[in-house]
Amino acid sequence: MTWQMANIWENIAAAIPDKPAIVDGDKRYSWSEYENRAARVAQILTDHGIEAGAKLSIYAYNSSEYMEAQFGAFKARVCPVNVNYRYLEAELTHVINNSDSEAIIYQAQFAPRLAAIRENLDQVKLFLEIDDGSGEHLDGSVPYETTLQQTAPMPTIERSDDDLYMLYTGGTTGMPKGVMYDHKTFASALFAKGFEMREMTLPTQASDFGPLVQKLHEAGMAGRSIPACPIMHGTGMWIGAMIPHSLGGCVVLFDNKHFDPAALWELVEREKVTDLTIVGDVFAKPLLAVLDEAQTSGKSYDLSSLQMMGSSGVMWSTEVKRGLLGHINQMAIVDSMGSTEGSMGSSITTLENIDVDKTAKFEMNDTTKILTEEGKPVAPGSGEIGLICNGGMVPLGYYKDEKKSAETFKTFDGTRYSIPGDFATVEADGTITLLGRGSICINSGGEKIFPEEVEEALKTHDSVYDCLVVGVPDDRFGERVTAVLSTTDGHELNEDELNAHVRSQLAAYKSPKSIVKVDQVPRAANGKAGYKEAKEIAVNAVNLEMA
Repeated sequence: MTWQMANIWENIAAAIPDKPAIVDGDKRYSWSEYENRAARVAQILTDHGIEAGAKLSIYAYNSSEYMEAQFGAFKARVCPVNVNYRYLEAELTHVINNSDSEAIIYQAQFAPRLAAIRENLDQVKLFLEIDDGSGEHLDGSVPYETTLQQTAPMPTIERSDDDLYMLYTGGTTGMPKGVMYDHKTFASALFAKGFEMREMTLPTQASDFGPLVQKLHEAGMAGRSIPACPIMHGTGMWIGAMIPHSLGGCVVLFDNKHFDPAALWELVEREKVTDLTIVGDVFAKPLLAVLDEAQTSGKSYDLSSLQMMGSSGVMWSTEVKRGLLGHINQMAIVDSMGSTEGSMGSSITTLENIDVDKTAKFEMNDTTKILTEEGKPVAPGSGEIGLICNGGMVPLGYYKDEKKSAETFKTFDGTRYSIPGDFATVEADGTITLLGRGSICINSGGEKIFPEEVEEALKTHDSVYDCLVVGVPDDRFGERVTAVLSTTDGHELNEDELNAHVRSQLAAYKSPKSIVKVDQVPRAANGKAGYKEAKEIAVNAVNLEMA
């Protein structure tokens, strides 16, 4: 048996068939039911000519169907492709076509968007539609649940460690790109993190998972995890779902269409959740505010089951961690530093060590190095700035982008590293302080936004002469998308009209939250963008506006 993830989860399902695997509102599936439904999805794909090695786009909110569609894809040796449900037509078309997806499993509410681009999706053989009560429908689609009930489970097939797993990310790569892993590299490295956190030894092969999780359940140590953030992203899927499943745990799905922190705490209480996955301060601050308000009003939540709260990829400030631990004393906070291209380090904060916790300070993974751009190690305590280079869990590359792959994944002294562009210093004690992405990428509320895309959308409006888009620090969202622009002669600045124009072309979260008008957008003599100067202008203007 290989490290292919379907093999691992099948082995777990055989060992603990009656234990809970998925909770999604009123839907509750045991491991045997979860495995059975995934096998039916796999057979549906096969029946429609989706062969091993093909790609399947999954276009849905957090749901049991999302999880079983991914499991089913693994069973059929098909590569699932995550689709950001915030994308509009142009971005949606790009991901589906760039990934060469031959099938799409989607919630019916997204049918109008798919209908609008359907003529551009010639390679798609199957539209499998999940009835979500929206009343929407795409002509010619196949009904998900009806077809699943009418289809026999696909028999287990031989699979390979080299089967492809891919996650699409915007990141610093411009348009979304697929980060490729083979199953063995990805699963063994990712699951090792979960096992290490629980002071357990990672199994050496798929067949060892079943007996191990059986013992966890017998000891009453099995976890119940909520990915509070979208499982279409790596943080939610990897930390909130895949790692708990590798330990035989139950994944409790949270309705993430509109983040409701009070509803999340109620779900934690009701389902006796042990692990909660969020995305930094954008989630943590509202969650803390609800607990503070409850304490003031005399209301209380029973959060005694919660053992761990994890986050990855964005800032989680020490002050907010301290506030949460003040309410949930027994909990450990795991703040991970990483990206779709690999994990780099982490910090673990408890009530006992909160006084020494510092925002953006992390313990490096054993496989992580801080190197200069020439590949030389940065000396601890030197103050020198270097690139974070992640070894170990290193992707195969970006799908269909050899140039970007060569720029990001490099070999130094015989070791291959992932270098997505984050800069850091090494402290005298060996810990690292994250300084941020060396590129112009904006991270707002866990979403990565490439400025040039927003700039191009703005500049298609008649009133915009020139513009640059930058990220300005924001207490809740990490960064606020801010446009620094000049107007065409004879035109006035109308912020509402400009934002509506951007939102007609791009997902709403990419539209500027602030617009700063200048006489001339900062650029070098050769026309290159002056992002540093533009950011200074934007920060000063936003600070003045909020004063």
